[in-house]
Amino acid sequence: MRLAETVTFGGSGLDRAAELRADAGRVAALLAGGRVLPIWRGKPLIVAQSGLGWVAAESVVLCGGEPVFLGLDEGVARFAQDISGWKPEVLEASQPAGFVDANRQGHPALPNDHAFEDLRGVMALLTPREAELAATAKAVLQWHSTHRFCSSCGVASVMSHAGWQRSCAACGAHHFPRTDPVVIMLVVRGNKLLLGRSAAWPEGMYSLLAGFVEPGETLEAAVRREVFEETGITTGAVRYLASQPWPFPASLMFGCIAEATSDEITLDPAELEDAVWVSREDLVAVMAGQHLKIKPGRKGAIAQFLMGNFLAERLD
Repeated sequence: MRLAETVTFGGSGLDRAAELRADAGRVAALLAGGRVLPIWRGKPLIVAQSGLGWVAAESVVLCGGEPVFLGLDEGVARFAQDISGWKPEVLEASQPAGFVDANRQGHPALPNDHAFEDLRGVMALLTPREAELAATAKAVLQWHSTHRFCSSCGVASVMSHAGWQRSCAACGAHHFPRTDPVVIMLVVRGNKLLLGRSAAWPEGMYSLLAGFVEPGETLEAAVRREVFEETGITTGAVRYLASQPWPFPASLMFGCIAEATSDEITLDPAELEDAVWVSREDLVAVMAGQHLKIKPGRKGAIAQFLMGNFLAERLD
């Protein structure tokens, strides 16, 4: 798909400078003159109407945690640091945290237009470079927070290689950030597209079917298995279209298109609350926010990206 890399988080050509990660002295020098993205409880620092919020390495905001080297951005060294240990005196939680947490958390050492925000809520507003940096930062820091102990011997491990490894002093094992592959698919049958919804989703929210790829499975096989397991629909030809890093917490979404070979839906209630065939005409109304039952998808997600290009016949 020629437009594949225009998806949100689709990449911006960031120089990740992986060759520098093992050079602790060089990384320290880069940090001294670089910029750091603080992330608090999974939320990156955002400047209202401006994008990501960067601070200097000596900023008082950076309490606890260790910096992860993200790469070189037009000559500027970019880092990220988890400051989830910070406990604000005033927790700004005016709205209940739902599918997207709309609460903005300010910091007393920062201007009022700086706040920690859910990346889902701002991802479509970021530049491609900012989106790549934010996705990388969130995914790697989340991995560190959940993999603090060696999976070989159980002893606490330490961050190494500028944040791109964890090393165990006890058994010598090295561990690397993981990414979980997920297929998400346009399932088509003539003029119709298959959509589904989970019971936990907000009312009116439907999306493309999706699921994790299992060990020993190809993308094509995963597409066919997931569609059949969730809806009872059989599929034939499967074609890859585009991918999207999805740092919630650490997936890589593989967008595909699959030709359905059956029509009758048989739901697996453990997976889906509902699934429907939607015509192209109805999908136009959905995308425009004019459908009576189905609300438009979240901007920035690959599902919305694939559906929009499906309607525009830009899947080549």
